[in-house]
Amino acid sequence: MSPVSDAELLTQLRQIVGANEVLTSPSATRRYRKGIRFGEGPALAVLRPGSLVEMWRSLNVCSKARKIVIVQAANTGLTGGSTPDGDAYDREIVIISTLRLAKIHLIKDGSQVVCLPGATLYQLEDALKPLGREPHSVIGSSCVGASVFGGVCNNSGGALIHRGPAFTQMTLYARIDESGNVDLVNHLGIKLGDDPESILRAVEAGGFAAGDIIDDPDRHCSDHDYQTYVRDIDADTPARFNADPKRLFESAGSAGKVMLLAVRLDTFPKNKNVVDFYIGTNDPDELTQIRRDILANFKNLPVQGEYLHRDAFTIAEKYGKDTFLAIQYLGTDRIPAMFALKGRFDAFCAKFPFLPEDLSDKLMQFGASLFPKHLPKRLYAYHEQYEHHLILKMSGEGVQEVRDYFAKMFPSRTGAYFECSKEEGDKAFLHRFAAAGAAIRYRAIHRKEVQDIVALDIALPRSERDWFERLPDEITGKLVHKIYYGHFFCQVFHQDYIVKRGFDTTEVEHAMWKILDTRGAEYPAEHNVGHLYHAKPALVDHYRTLDPTNSFNPGIGQTSKCAHWR
Repeated sequence: MSPVSDAELLTQLRQIVGANEVLTSPSATRRYRKGIRFGEGPALAVLRPGSLVEMWRSLNVCSKARKIVIVQAANTGLTGGSTPDGDAYDREIVIISTLRLAKIHLIKDGSQVVCLPGATLYQLEDALKPLGREPHSVIGSSCVGASVFGGVCNNSGGALIHRGPAFTQMTLYARIDESGNVDLVNHLGIKLGDDPESILRAVEAGGFAAGDIIDDPDRHCSDHDYQTYVRDIDADTPARFNADPKRLFESAGSAGKVMLLAVRLDTFPKNKNVVDFYIGTNDPDELTQIRRDILANFKNLPVQGEYLHRDAFTIAEKYGKDTFLAIQYLGTDRIPAMFALKGRFDAFCAKFPFLPEDLSDKLMQFGASLFPKHLPKRLYAYHEQYEHHLILKMSGEGVQEVRDYFAKMFPSRTGAYFECSKEEGDKAFLHRFAAAGAAIRYRAIHRKEVQDIVALDIALPRSERDWFERLPDEITGKLVHKIYYGHFFCQVFHQDYIVKRGFDTTEVEHAMWKILDTRGAEYPAEHNVGHLYHAKPALVDHYRTLDPTNSFNPGIGQTSKCAHWR
């Protein structure tokens, strides 16, 4: 039994963070309790602390009251990993939203940063822009509004080939030990004081003295050897995947099993003299040859290489159009506010059963349909002519390497390429990015024909040549669409299956898993297990070591939702 009543706990929390920052009504908490693609459940309260000390004090109060704590940043995950999942928990849930804590501190002349829990990738990108530097991920390779912490906790990202997945071994976090005591662990490599609240105030204030910043040769602030790893094209394991023990280290890969309070990360010089190339072919083996030749023989790695199947192009052109236009005309910095407004609108509509389901999506889809075609003519021409599309970004001396290579290879038996203008390249990558949410919009518009979505992100072995999936008829007969897109050079693919009304999506998904297992694939590759996938043993061991009482985000990876992992 909890030592305090729920009413007493809420009173204590209001005293810590302020009455207006403790949300309890279902309508007010809905957008925090519901994932954008998957996951939803009840919560006793949603807290919105305004300082790290408030986060720390709230955690201590919740721990003493024996409540579950889910720490949530942008809530852009696709597998329900930062929301409750159903109601089969043995304790009430308190969600702590960190969006008010979005500070970023530049250190070491901007070659590294210290980020607080609510910082987003677009904020970090904006802060680094005047220095000619970038974070490990930028718009077009990650979710709109995605948080920095989300990437680290999930080992996600990796589309930018020079930089690899989000990773650091230098963090500040709180954990709950076997006896239920809350401990603060400072592995930032920065002298911040001795007692927890002094440390938290110091890291929030920033302004660290140069002498207080310590470099540890045994700890790294990025995946420093990823380039060598991805070049090993004959290895029988994937280049990156969530459960890779190589990248599970304290907060890295923790999936919310600790309360992460600050991270120290490397930044990267912005690529110069960038040129985009657009390749189309009807033979997937030609793309295999390109991948293997570039990774094995080129002096310069690509900046990015994105795959898009013809069907994904078609779906994204119609059902990702509003995302494309919003980013193009409004910029990335306004998109999170738009998603928040959409969440509030959906919560308001949910109060009135007579309103159509998915009303906001239908309004946005209709609005986008009023605009003319939004893609360059050459992209539409390649869409008509070719089944497989590769968008390749090169920089520096790598540009001429690709020009020389393609001059010998193309035109091929079934393929061709063109060198993009600045507009064509930008729009090609933005179109590929918009494909990521197109299946969700399709489902919202076609509820009567669609049962649901099976969304998989998979990592194939680096040695795999037969990367394009061919499904048996007994599965394809249950699908409305197959949508394939992904990060080609690391062979991480996103595969969205829109299931016909009347078929069991769980049955379809489990059939997919069996096929993936025979191919030696690892899944999930970069979205983490959430509440969709079973966590593999290495991941479960990591979770249990970090959180022995199972107080943080229980049930993740379809593990136990009960205290002490019962």
